[in-house]
Amino acid sequence: MEGLVSSRITPIRAGYRQHHSLFVPALSLQLTNKFNRSQVWMMKHPKSFNSVVASVQPLEASTGRFKNTLPSKEILELWRNADAVCFDVDSTVCVDEGIDELAEFCGAGKAVAEWTARAMGGSVPFEEALAARLSLFKPSLSQVQDFLEKRPPRLSPGIDELVKKLKANNANVYLISGGFRQMINPVASILGIPPENIFANQLLFKSSEEFLGFDANEPTSRSGGKATAVQQIRKAYGYKSLVMIGDGATDLEARKPGGADLFICYAGVQLREAVAAKADWLVFNFKDLINSLK
Repeated sequence: MEGLVSSRITPIRAGYRQHHSLFVPALSLQLTNKFNRSQVWMMKHPKSFNSVVASVQPLEASTGRFKNTLPSKEILELWRNADAVCFDVDSTVCVDEGIDELAEFCGAGKAVAEWTARAMGGSVPFEEALAARLSLFKPSLSQVQDFLEKRPPRLSPGIDELVKKLKANNANVYLISGGFRQMINPVASILGIPPENIFANQLLFKSSEEFLGFDANEPTSRSGGKATAVQQIRKAYGYKSLVMIGDGATDLEARKPGGADLFICYAGVQLREAVAAKADWLVFNFKDLINSLK
């Protein structure tokens, strides 16, 4: 496709290791003035979810093309001493792109996946791609609820162990995503990440449960939004060392003054070569990060 960054997608096999968790809905919304609160509906009742830990074959054959698969001493020191680690969700914490899966469930998978590739490759502004994707299928509240019940999150291998290891090292863990809170809250619950540590977009619905739009006040709804979220986190808590882990151009943007000190590109699901080449450290599985921690 014209304008896309070349990428390779690993084959994925869903395993049968499951977790049970409680879906914790977002407790509040910052709505734009043009929306009347009485016209906006959200999922109000917690539901029980299962998650599947997917089996992914890393692209180990690709490592020879990159010079950043082995961290320098300085990079390793920053990683080990991080007091905050921010994870992208789609194609990082989870093996799927959430909006693509929801669109496929609603019958518009192929067209939406093409827009997702453009957004993650950095060839179009993220906010443009987000609006375009949602306009293609306009999910209703009942469709989102049905999707969440029938399609449990598929976690990347090793992510649960990595999060536990980071917590044991007294690092605070955040989820920063261009996806939607309705779909990310169950993932956070499985991993033991509190709702206040989630920065993501919010789907809005009319009182009739029809699709209304998304909350444009969320920083992650636009290009540069993840970088803004990381800067806000760092400013609020004064972290000395903060790391961003993800697979896309929007994750790479978070590495900037006042934001992330270190960007680790996770290519265990999808390898976006232009992003991987600019990463401080390129990894193809989370075991490398787990084993590198003291």
